[in-house]
Amino acid sequence: MPLLLLIRHGENDYVKAGKLAGRLPEVHLNERGRQQAEELAQALANVPIKAVYSSPLERARETAAPLAAKLGLEMQIRPGLMETGIGTWTGQELKALRKLPEWKLVQEAPSRFRFPQGESFAETQLRMVNEIEAILALHQKEDVIACVSHADPIKLATAYYLGMPLDHFQRLGCDTASVTALWLSEKGVLLSKLNQRPPFAFALPEKKARR
Repeated sequence: MPLLLLIRHGENDYVKAGKLAGRLPEVHLNERGRQQAEELAQALANVPIKAVYSSPLERARETAAPLAAKLGLEMQIRPGLMETGIGTWTGQELKALRKLPEWKLVQEAPSRFRFPQGESFAETQLRMVNEIEAILALHQKEDVIACVSHADPIKLATAYYLGMPLDHFQRLGCDTASVTALWLSEKGVLLSKLNQRPPFAFALPEKKARR
């Protein structure tokens, strides 16, 4: 069964300042984020990853690039791995957003929430899962696949594959430059890692000896 590595992009100044970057262009990794991307590339260098996919946003591409280079692979851009469209909340400070009456809905019943002039969490989840399924269809059952995306899309996809209600997805963690690993098969899903940072080890299937 394929091993899916869902990787959140590294740190940027919006994350550090407690702001929501959303889909803003030109949000780049900061010095710590670039270091995280290099650490990920080193930690995953010996994992037999067949493909590296990335959200089109700069912070995701800059996280995926060192890994793709280390593995000798071409980074492939997939729009479906994009950050949630947060509309008018883009660029806002979290401490201000937490004071809004809508914030309680975001935390306690996100399935009923739509960002003003943006996406709903349900739409983000459907988009993300559809993209993952399209990517999986391109690969063999034994492949390891890396997808670099963003916190909420990763948590929403993880919740879906674990059979969790959407309203519980906020209970999952997804730190910058973390890896969430899912074994996916027709028989079910196994969560191998959640929100883990390097160093880490992967128990990969042993190759059958040729006779």
